[in-house]
Amino acid sequence: MSKEIKNIAVVGSGIMGTGIVYAGLVGGYNVTLYGRRQEALEQGKAYVQKNLQTGVKIGKVTQETMDSCLARMKVSNDLETAVKDADLVIETIAENIDMKGEILKQLNVMCPEGTIIATNTSSLSVTAIGSFAKNAELVIGMHFFNPVPKMKLVEIVKGLKTSDETVQAIITVAEQMGKQTVVVNDAAGFATSRLNVLLGNEAFYMLMEGVASAEDIDKAAKIGLNLPMGPLEMSDMVGLDTRYKVLEYLHKTLGERFRPCPLMKKYVDAGLLGRKTGEGVFKYENK
Repeated sequence: MSKEIKNIAVVGSGIMGTGIVYAGLVGGYNVTLYGRRQEALEQGKAYVQKNLQTGVKIGKVTQETMDSCLARMKVSNDLETAVKDADLVIETIAENIDMKGEILKQLNVMCPEGTIIATNTSSLSVTAIGSFAKNAELVIGMHFFNPVPKMKLVEIVKGLKTSDETVQAIITVAEQMGKQTVVVNDAAGFATSRLNVLLGNEAFYMLMEGVASAEDIDKAAKIGLNLPMGPLEMSDMVGLDTRYKVLEYLHKTLGERFRPCPLMKKYVDAGLLGRKTGEGVFKYENK
């Protein structure tokens, strides 16, 4: 029998973290958002409220549901306070195994016995991340996709020591959030990231080689391949720095076909990281 989840703590108040908070609230969970900066927490609350209001406006969410969600949301800039009652902690910090390891070491001390820890990594080894935990059976990958309120898939990644009970508990949580799931074993890039970054990287090589304009590369992918978003626009949304780090990791672990395009590195070096900076391959009015 899988563990029953009622209280979720989300560690990281960026766009992924706040999106996961929204999904958890709509799924009926009590959710606490942790972030170091009070400004980011306030922005997170505003993001969740805005998405709920949009849901009410289009008839996807009732006013009663919105009120209930906002009542079940908490924020905290103190990690111990945020996770003290958590049945599940979802970590959404940067794609850096040392940073994730430090968070897990803190959670070892702060979380109640039996708390499941899910990492939202898109490429790093869940087994390696789990090695920092006092009980690796309770560590799992829970790879959400941006923007979380709209994207239906959650890729569930089973580390070497992750228990079947933990997998089943996370499948239940994801489905309660209204998501569809795939379960994959721990391998570099899992299933989705390997496919996604290859397409985005090749699009950058095409742009660098002058095959077509950025607009036409994306238009060809959307119309010709029936993709909802072009690979260059998707890279901007993910963040070119994040995309570049993932490619570096996959290049190191899986070989030459994942070598990052030099043009992508130029964008990153120039600070043109995509939507979050207002400019990447394309320009955006709002970060």
